Amino acid sequence: MQQVLSGTDTTPPRVAPESEQIPPAVSTFRRLMADPAGAIAFTVVALVVAAALFAPWLAPSGPWSGDMANALKAPGEAGLLGADSQGRDMVSRLLYGLHTTMLMAVASILIGCSIGACIGLAAAYYRPLSGVLMRLMDVLLSFPTILFGLAIAAILGPGLTAVIAALSISSVPLMARIVRGAALSVLQQDYIESARALGVSDLHLWRRHLLPNCMSSIMVFVTLRFGQVILLGAALSFIGLGAQPPTAELGSMAAEGRSFLFFAPHVSVLPSMLIFIVVLAFNTLGDALRDVLDPKLRK
Repeated sequence: MQQVLSGTDTTPPRVAPESEQIPPAVSTFRRLMADPAGAIAFTVVALVVAAALFAPWLAPSGPWSGDMANALKAPGEAGLLGADSQGRDMVSRLLYGLHTTMLMAVASILIGCSIGACIGLAAAYYRPLSGVLMRLMDVLLSFPTILFGLAIAAILGPGLTAVIAALSISSVPLMARIVRGAALSVLQQDYIESARALGVSDLHLWRRHLLPNCMSSIMVFVTLRFGQVILLGAALSFIGLGAQPPTAELGSMAAEGRSFLFFAPHVSVLPSMLIFIVVLAFNTLGDALRDVLDPKLRK
């Protein structure tokens, strides 16, 4: 009675039980799956990654073994998807080509985005270095990826190493700009000033506060960049700078089939369609992930 008259309520707030407390990662995944386009894109990306990882076990034959009696046979005549100019099974070549393409994309993303993230964080946190570092990134942005590929191939020779180096260098300035912009907004928050006032070390501040709050922007960029890197890598391989025959790679496979386009189109069309599907899936997944992680777009 006294609580009612005084207008106060001393009832403790209800705390959700542990079963009702959803981790952020699970909540993000549920919102992503609630979007039809995001769910389809995630499923396609998961299947592509699984096919690339288990290509040696899924392929019906080796990527180099072929029978010239089956050369350029159409789908259904020699295997499910036909054979190429050397009589090699197209299913095996596509699986191994996807494996090589994904390996190239993962390596370039890990190298380029790791370096770019460190540069972006340093440019945002240490203001005297910002001008020098970002002007250097502007210089790198002025060079197209194809030019990097040509220059590195001239030094190292054509191959996957040259393509990975070119794609890594081209990813550095883009990631640096994304991370710098996200880090500048985080550094304006009050808890960052409180941590600095408490004497927290720079490394601890980066690891516990700055980098985790930039992860949403990094995840969206990496997902979108995956599709771009796969397309650029396939383009470099298409013009002869990437994987060299007989290595299976989607871009080089599409280039190999140009000579047979009128009477055996499957040799070039199938790897080109696979590139299109993979790039579209990563781009759609990146857009859906951005909508899920951005509070403004979510509202």
